[in-house]
Amino acid sequence: MPDTTDAAEGLTVGQVSKRLDVTVRALHHWDETGLARPSLRTTAGYRLYTAADLERLHRVVVYRELGLGLDKIRHVLDDPDSDVTGALRTQRRQVAERIERLQRLGTGLDRMIEAHEGGLPLTLEQQAEIFGPRWDTEGPAEARRRYGDTTQWRQYAERAASRSPEEWQAVTEEVAALDRALADAMDAGVAPGSAEAGRLVERHREVFASYFPLTRQMQVCLARMYESDPGFAAHYDGVRPGLAAWFRRVVDADARAHGIDPDTATWQGES
Repeated sequence: MPDTTDAAEGLTVGQVSKRLDVTVRALHHWDETGLARPSLRTTAGYRLYTAADLERLHRVVVYRELGLGLDKIRHVLDDPDSDVTGALRTQRRQVAERIERLQRLGTGLDRMIEAHEGGLPLTLEQQAEIFGPRWDTEGPAEARRRYGDTTQWRQYAERAASRSPEEWQAVTEEVAALDRALADAMDAGVAPGSAEAGRLVERHREVFASYFPLTRQMQVCLARMYESDPGFAAHYDGVRPGLAAWFRRVVDADARAHGIDPDTATWQGES
C-alpha cells in the first residue's frame, strides 16, 4: 500500500497538471494503466507525486511529444535493456516522413489556393509553352471574376490544382483534336441529329470534363455561348468559318433527341 502523508511532501494532480502542462485526465489515465503512478496519498486519499514521480512524468511527456506511443514509452522507461537510441532513431525517421508528407500537403494547398484565386497554377512561361504564343494570360483571371462563385469553378480549381504541366499539355491536345474533328465533320456535311453528330457531342462532354462535369443542359448553354460570345465565336470560327453556329445546331439536335428543349435549357448541373 502506498504511504499516506500530508500534501506538503508531494504535488497534487492539479499542481502537476499545471507544472507539466498535461491534462488531469491524462495523468489519471497514466495512473490507471501503471505508466506513471503517484507514490503517495494524503490521509484524505488524494494522490501525491514525489520528485521521483515528477521525473518519470517529465520523461513520459518528452517521449510523448516526440511521438512515441504509450506502450513504447513504458518499454523505454521500464526495460533496462531497451534500445532507447534505436527507438528514437526510428521515431526520427517517422517524423521525417511525416514532415515530407506535410510539405507535399502544403504544396498541394498552395496550388489549390492558386487555382481557386488565379484560375491556372502554371507560370507564364509554362502557359506560353503549353497554350501557344496567342494565349491570353489574363483569361484565367477574367474567368475567375466571372465564375468564381460557382460550383463549376470550384470543380475546375480542384482538377487544375492536381494537374501537372504535362497533363495540361495532354488536355490542350485533346481540345485541339476535338476542334479539328468538329471542323472535319462540318466540312464533310455531317448533319445535326445524325449518329456521328451525336458521337461528337458526347466526345465534347468527355473532353470538357477535364474542366468540370458537363450535363446536356449545360452543354446547350455552352454551345449557345460559343456562338454568341465574341471571344468564343472568334476561336471556333478561326478553326473553321461557321463552326460555332454549326456546333450549336448539332448540340441542340442532340438535346432534343434526349428530351431537352434547347430553347428553354438552363445551366443545370447534376442533382
